[in-house]
Amino acid sequence: MPALVAQFRGTVTCLRTSPGPLGLTLSGRTADPPGEQLALAFAGVAPADLPERLEDAVVERAEPGEYRIAGAARAWTVAARSVHLHREVADGFYRAIPPRPAPLARRMLFGAMLGIARSRAGIALLRALRR
Repeated sequence: MPALVAQFRGTVTCLRTSPGPLGLTLSGRTADPPGEQLALAFAGVAPADLPERLEDAVVERAEPGEYRIAGAARAWTVAARSVHLHREVADGFYRAIPPRPAPLARRMLFGAMLGIARSRAGIALLRALRR
């Protein structure tokens, strides 16, 4: 029975890398909300007839060491030792834990340094202070 590995929504980019351990990388957006960026790398050789772009791709594990990539039009089989899945969760993380604002003193210091660095004399002064 096939096990779902990843489901994409929209355009999926297929990147082949012949010299190296990862022969194929699929990247696109997840089908489930919130539509995070997803990269799926296969440690195996990419099928020769796999196009550069797919629409609404679904990746399933057919058997141990064998994965099935189904696009809108047809399906391909990839023999791979392993699959590496990376989800970009930064948006969700920063919604849950917003970054803290920089302290006023630090903002004023960096603002003053940028103001000084606008002129040649200011740059020379900053270089002299570094030594």
